[in-house]
Amino acid sequence: MRVLRSQFFWQAVVVGTLVWLGYVLASNIEANLAKSNIKLSFDFLSGQAGFDISESLLSVSSESSYASVILAGVINTVTLAICCIIGATVIGVLMGILRSSGHYLGERVAAFYIEITRNLPKLLILLALYLAMVTALPVVRESWSLFDVIHISNRAVYFPIIAQGAGLYWLFLMVALWPVALVLLGRVAARAQDKTGKRFPVFWPVTAGALLLIAAPALLGLAPYTLSWPELKGFDFAGGGRISVQFCVLVLALSIYHGGQVAELVRGAIQSVPVGQFEAAKASGLSFGQMTRLVILPQAIRAAVPSMGNQYLNITKNTSIGLAVGYSDLVSVMTTSINQTFRPIELMTVSMCVYLGICLIVSWLVNVYNARVMAVRA
Repeated sequence: MRVLRSQFFWQAVVVGTLVWLGYVLASNIEANLAKSNIKLSFDFLSGQAGFDISESLLSVSSESSYASVILAGVINTVTLAICCIIGATVIGVLMGILRSSGHYLGERVAAFYIEITRNLPKLLILLALYLAMVTALPVVRESWSLFDVIHISNRAVYFPIIAQGAGLYWLFLMVALWPVALVLLGRVAARAQDKTGKRFPVFWPVTAGALLLIAAPALLGLAPYTLSWPELKGFDFAGGGRISVQFCVLVLALSIYHGGQVAELVRGAIQSVPVGQFEAAKASGLSFGQMTRLVILPQAIRAAVPSMGNQYLNITKNTSIGLAVGYSDLVSVMTTSINQTFRPIELMTVSMCVYLGICLIVSWLVNVYNARVMAVRA
């Protein structure tokens, strides 16, 4: 009882000290702003932004409000982070497996890649790739064309997209329901396997069903898909969709840079698997691919997930270097907004809260997956 009282006392002291420091800091900021006749307010967020952003999944313009433009920057940041996390995971896992494969050439190629990426600044990798792509790719009017469907230039990659309508909304609905169906059918298959001992497929039946449901409305004429094609008009393409060179370079640079760090985590996790597991897999006649996929990786994932979560958080925060190549992420939008509104405290507070929220969501997802993996092992 005395120990619990002591712990509660010191926790209360720490919390009280933090609250007091926060109050002193806020009071000091308010007093200094009052001397300069500046008042904290977020009313400007509803005002007209007056500037465009280079690309956005959200339809915004110079006539949109600051809140809308900031939201577009947040969506760009989240999109970039997701793509970089996927790219770094794929590259890192492949290189980590190669690094611990025992193959002479594969090990050395992976070691060379890891050492290069771990010892070069990410900004240097980004600028080198950006310069290489801008100089190597043709200008818009001389863009490379793939079957007159996809066009590649030093400005962007242009491709046909589905125009807004009932078909596009149905497609979004099916894509959103696909992972839900995977989870639900996966649980049903797991219970059936526990009862019968038979393993039932999940991924391919759900995917085939989703594709069938996507194609059915168009085949029946209920929700036709209308394509918007990119067409060269003047100095740029009109219609269709586009992915900017800045976005492509950022995804490539951050995936390569963090892929080297993920590879070392994967290698360490593989080495943590007991040697007896390797010997048993080989004695069972499994090939290297089967041994890696069925025996080694499922056990290595449990050791790698916590550290991988830290890498995912680093990737999310490192998307801010997009400012160096002109990508309209949250930092870029915030910088322009600060220069126009002279509201650095309010805008930096919004920026920090947004990054904190994104990182907390990423951390929560990783912890949920880690808890699930540990529960499977238990």
